[in-house]
This record gives sequence, C-alpha cells and structure tokens, in this order.
Amino acid sequence: MRFALSAEHRDFATSLHAYLAGADTPGAARAWAHGRHEPGLKVLRGLAELGVPALLIDEAHGGLGAGPVDLVVAFEALGYHAVPGPLVETAAVAPAALTGAAAERWLPSLAAGEAFATVPVPLALDADIAAVVVGAEVVGQPELVRSIDPTRRLFRVDAPPLTGGRAFDLGVLAVAAQLLGAGRWLLDAAVAYAKQRSQYDRLIGEYQAIRHLLADVVTHLELARPLVHAAAVTASPQDISAAKVKAGDAAYLAARTALQVHGAIGYTAGHDLGLRLTKVRALAGAWGDSGFHRERVLAR
Repeated sequence: MRFALSAEHRDFATSLHAYLAGADTPGAARAWAHGRHEPGLKVLRGLAELGVPALLIDEAHGGLGAGPVDLVVAFEALGYHAVPGPLVETAAVAPAALTGAAAERWLPSLAAGEAFATVPVPLALDADIAAVVVGAEVVGQPELVRSIDPTRRLFRVDAPPLTGGRAFDLGVLAVAAQLLGAGRWLLDAAVAYAKQRSQYDRLIGEYQAIRHLLADVVTHLELARPLVHAAAVTASPQDISAAKVKAGDAAYLAARTALQVHGAIGYTAGHDLGLRLTKVRALAGAWGDSGFHRERVLAR
C-alpha cells in the first residue's frame, strides 16, 4: 500500500502544532492532574475552533464528516503536545457509538466543543467533566481511581465497558496516533538535549553510543508511522491492533532512550519529559494492552 498525507492533511497538522505550541499544554496538563480544569478547557476550546472534536461527526449534526486519516493527523499532534482531556472519547469514539436520539441530543454539542463524552474501557477518562457516558446516563458522582499518569483522571462509572466494534477500534486508532506523537516529542527532546549537554568537554551527542540510541528510536518510530496511517485507511481491527502495538513499543523505546540521554533531570516532576514518560506508560495499556492487541492480530 502506498500512502502519503495530502497537502490538506499537512496544513491541518501545521495549524494544530502552531496553535498547541503557544498554548502551554504542559501547564494545562499539570493543572488538570490536580482537578483544575480551566487551563485545559481553554486549550480544548481552541481545538474545537480548529475542528478537532467535529472531525468524525457528520455534517447533519454540525460536524465535518472527515475520516480516520484526519483523526490520526489530529491525534498525533495532540500526543506530541500532551493535551489533557477526553478527546479520544469525544472526537473518536462518541461519533461512532452514539445513535438515534442520543446522537441527536449530543453530537452537535460535542462537535462545537460545548460538551465532552467519556467511555468506560473499563475505567472512564475525565468522567467528572463529561456530559455523556457512552452506554449509560451520568448518575451521581463518579469515583476517582489513581492512574500512573495523573493527567489521565480515571473514574469508575456504572456502565458496561466498551470492548469491541467500530467505536472501540477508532478509540484504539486515536491512542496509537497519540503514542506516535508522544514518541516523536521524546525523540526531539532527546536530540535537542544531546546537542547542548556537555560531558568530558564534549557534547554528548558527539558520542557514538548516544547517536546509536537515537537512531534506533528514529527507526522504530518511522516503522510505526506507516502502520498507523495504513490502519486509518483500511479500518481493519487487526491492522488497528498492529498499529497500536508498534506505536506503543516505539513510544516506550523513545521514552526509555530520552530518559537515558537526559539522565537524572528526566526524573524530576517539573521537567516536561516526565509528562510524556507517564503518558506513554498509561497509553500503552489503555484501550487494550499489547497482549490483547497481539491476540487480535493473530486471530486474523
């Protein structure tokens, strides 16, 4: 399969990166982790103006009627900038999961960025701000559960988990794209640090061992990208699972390598590297871990 992003896709990605680069997403994510949502909601409102939550919603409900490739372009940028919030659930899953009266009621608000959705898989992300829980009504106060990534606020809700179908697959695809974006940020951060950090009177990027580590990350990310893009084209559950596994593995390698290159500073909570380390660990297991998705690939 030959595949390349169109000029429109590249322009969309450029617009998203330009907006998010100036939106202080790390600060918004740290505030979100402590339940202070307003900085993050401001970022999400800007993304709504760029059309992100409306991508997969049909025009009849106020959306753009775009496709999975557009979704991947958007979520790779969201992963790169560590944007908090239930965007996978709102932009990827809800448009496919909500039908009938629920679609009429909620899709226009979701497309406009005026409301958010969440989905139990089995825990529900950001259920405290969600107007709609796919598969159930919001009743009472959801119970917060500790997450390895504090910016991913997970809740127990009284609803059956989403375990398959097109809506589930679109959620997996969006997470795979997020992992790809996070991995690219980690690589860029490691390369930038290697070009400025000196050890024994030499930049550490001049050492061949460091170069080999970074080259391995480039290779794995570049192998993962076509799998994610191809999965967006075929929409095959097996292709989507393969993309999730490879993107997760590549992002984990990028995280481990970035931490090795940065050294002790990478462990500090105030460093932006820490946001991506925990994000990658959490996303790798979200929407099905590698074992689950490897089994789906083998079941083809």
